[in-house]
Amino acid sequence: TTRSDHIVERSLGLYLENKTQWTNKFRTVAGVRADSFRFKVDSDNAANSGTSSATKVSPKLNLIFGPFNKTEFYTSAGYGFHSNDARGTTITLDPKTGNPADKVPPLVRSKGIELGVRTEAIPGLQSSLSFYRLDFDSELTRAGDAGTTEAGRPSRRIGFEFSNYYKPTSWLTIDADLALARTRFRDNDPAGNRVPGAVEGVASLALAVDNAGPYFGALQLRYFGPRPLLEDNSVRSKSTATLNGRIGYKFSPKVKLELEAFNLTNRKNSAIDYYYESRLQGEAAPVSDIHFHPIESRSFRLTLVANF
Repeated sequence: TTRSDHIVERSLGLYLENKTQWTNKFRTVAGVRADSFRFKVDSDNAANSGTSSATKVSPKLNLIFGPFNKTEFYTSAGYGFHSNDARGTTITLDPKTGNPADKVPPLVRSKGIELGVRTEAIPGLQSSLSFYRLDFDSELTRAGDAGTTEAGRPSRRIGFEFSNYYKPTSWLTIDADLALARTRFRDNDPAGNRVPGAVEGVASLALAVDNAGPYFGALQLRYFGPRPLLEDNSVRSKSTATLNGRIGYKFSPKVKLELEAFNLTNRKNSAIDYYYESRLQGEAAPVSDIHFHPIESRSFRLTLVANF
């Protein structure tokens, strides 16, 4: 055991929003969110125990133009945050080496901007396309030896998302989504500027059948593209794809029986990949290699739902 901790985390958030319709074709949505976090860490090493807290205020603004022929254009900007591992906010000694360790801030600032369009100009089809940029003051990266995440270098994501919801008939709906992102560290480092584990491409396609008598069902294909596992992009993960589905029967408006299936094709993919040194029993020295968590094999779940 490298370390053992008991952590209590408390958070409180308050959000205020104002919506103003300035003209028939222009409105704004302005908001501000205040979040307060407090961490309490009881570690097996008293030097790494303690408390920490932080508060972030995040203003946001949306400008919406339209509708023009059932089409709206918008731009959004605002601040946000992500939290760091609570153990890193109170650490003073590295639990593996015993050397002094630097604390990390409880909350890390992010800021983003987005330009987009959403439309229902085609009957039965709802589509949205957005382009965005998202900056983090510190990117979370995996620390294999410690089995946790650690605060890293500042990062930037630039990409787009394309979402579609189509209902060609009263009993069939089709969801199709695609997202691509270019993720890089924003500072210079000889190790490279790729963010290990950052997803570059995601796609999904779902078909759902309902309102066709007592039977209902759905199929969903999800795809996650390859990802860099090292900063210099010399090692990459493979892609991951899963096919899930469900079928059910409605005994009444309040009672239904549903059978869900996960990983129908029983693919041997990984849910997540990391690259770091490890040493197995019998190995003369640590070996750098890909470590992964597999997706679950083909499985089923039967559920009876009763509403009252």
